[in-house]
Amino acid sequence: MRPRLAVLTRIRRAALCCGHTRRLSSCTGSGLVVGSSREVVQRLGSKVEVRTAFISEEEEGALLRELEPGLKKKRYEFDHWDDAIHGYRETERLSWGAACEEVLNRVRSAAFPEGSPLLGPVHILDLDKTGYIKPHIDSVKFCGSTIAGLSLLSDSIMRLVKEGAADEWLDLLLPRHSLYILRDEARYNFTHEILKDEESVFNGKKVPRLRRISVICRNLPS
Repeated sequence: MRPRLAVLTRIRRAALCCGHTRRLSSCTGSGLVVGSSREVVQRLGSKVEVRTAFISEEEEGALLRELEPGLKKKRYEFDHWDDAIHGYRETERLSWGAACEEVLNRVRSAAFPEGSPLLGPVHILDLDKTGYIKPHIDSVKFCGSTIAGLSLLSDSIMRLVKEGAADEWLDLLLPRHSLYILRDEARYNFTHEILKDEESVFNGKKVPRLRRISVICRNLPS
């Protein structure tokens, strides 16, 4: 089964800077976004958002109770078909129980304009503790201007790098229970990736990366 990860079609190896230390040049007041320069942070300020404590521990538990039975039937894969992801298992979900549907309605209200047509099934991506997502830009053929994801089970770091300009970058700290939103330029012109545990350092501080489940919503192309 190769579900929604068909959207991860554009890998940008030139943007890989994993072996380099990221020096803080500018940050947001929230302390959740740091970047290569003040100009980059300001330019993407309205296009990148991290909302902490977007869901409660109880709501995380409700999501996990619906997701775990299906995920446990799958094995973690370490050779993704287009080399985008390492150490993952995935699924899609179209129908949810009432508690989870309420959470997803909050995600939709927070991330997407009212009436925006959404990609039908919600994409679930389960990363093993040793897993990671390589730099990519979601295919414009399948996805629109906005990507929104809930972070379950673990903190993590998402790195954005300007396509064709590796010296322009943002690091996003994604705490457990948070919601991230990427819009417009941040979605189309910057690769995004989830760092592996041994590289998971935010503004000089180690952020342990455990098993992580992301619950991802996308809108359709206009």
